[in-house]
Amino acid sequence: MPELNYHQLRVAEVVVETDDARSLVFALSGEQVERFRYRPGQFLTLRIPSDERGSVARCYSLSSSPLCGEPTTLKVTVKRTPDGYASNWIHANVVAGMALDVLPPGGVFSPKSLDEDFLCFAAGSGITPVMSIVKSALAAGSGRVVLVYANRDERSVIFRAELAELVAAQPERLTVIHWLESVQGLPTVPALRELARPFTGYEAFVCGPAPFMDAAMAALDELAWPRARTHVERFLSLVKNPFLKLKAAPIAPATRSAVIEVELDGTRHTVPWPVTTRLLDALRDAGLPVPSSCEEGRCSACACLKLDGDVTMVNNEVLDARDLADGYILACQSLPASDKITITYD
Repeated sequence: MPELNYHQLRVAEVVVETDDARSLVFALSGEQVERFRYRPGQFLTLRIPSDERGSVARCYSLSSSPLCGEPTTLKVTVKRTPDGYASNWIHANVVAGMALDVLPPGGVFSPKSLDEDFLCFAAGSGITPVMSIVKSALAAGSGRVVLVYANRDERSVIFRAELAELVAAQPERLTVIHWLESVQGLPTVPALRELARPFTGYEAFVCGPAPFMDAAMAALDELAWPRARTHVERFLSLVKNPFLKLKAAPIAPATRSAVIEVELDGTRHTVPWPVTTRLLDALRDAGLPVPSSCEEGRCSACACLKLDGDVTMVNNEVLDARDLADGYILACQSLPASDKITITYD
């Protein structure tokens, strides 16, 4: 099996966003510029050293926009949590000039078109992928963007100054509604519903702690928001380390193969797919450089779009009903359920 395709990225700058949030700005060189092209709302997977386990892997959303700034840099934002080993290690140890092992971008929390009107609900560090979407829509889209952003207090508002600058630059297109728990208490379903009501029909993106996302989704449901226009990003910790080049034991000896047609980087490939082999392994065995991260069905880095045929997913903790209806599958968890399947990563 080919090695996982990770890169060492150099940290060009560490930006202090708040008392407990830091942004890491990575400098790209050579082939990395092409390999790390990303869509607004995607994430990177970083390897963090660990004395006990050698290393651990964590996913952090990109807060930069692929349509703004320098094409040779990209930025992730990390909020420190009290019991979070990786976030505390990053805050205590990462400095400019350091190199970290990083997997290429992944995730499906991204608009299909930037010309939509967007309603974004974010809380705490949930602003990170939303910020990438907001900046990208303002830079290359034509619609209006409304952001409802909840935090504990004013000091904990990540990107506070940058958001103010964006509003000042395009006040007719961007509206930011701050919700401070210290002033207004916890966000409630009725309050979020009324904030969303004037923007019915907008494309909705929701990210933050689970209770906030549950409240925001309930508010949208009460307004009969179309499921196809509602997108949720859930942060889940990885159990396994995708940087360890270990291949899971086969489920059972393969008795037959399906055929998978794959569109990848503008090229179509035809690959045999044994019925007891996960799609990700079948593609790697064929030498294709497909994206992946957790390999547990928890992060969506390996998500691809099924165009034809049927698959069965062994586990799925990240794609919701809307993603599944659109045809997204997880390569790390998919087994063939028909003789021929067509997918695309493009």
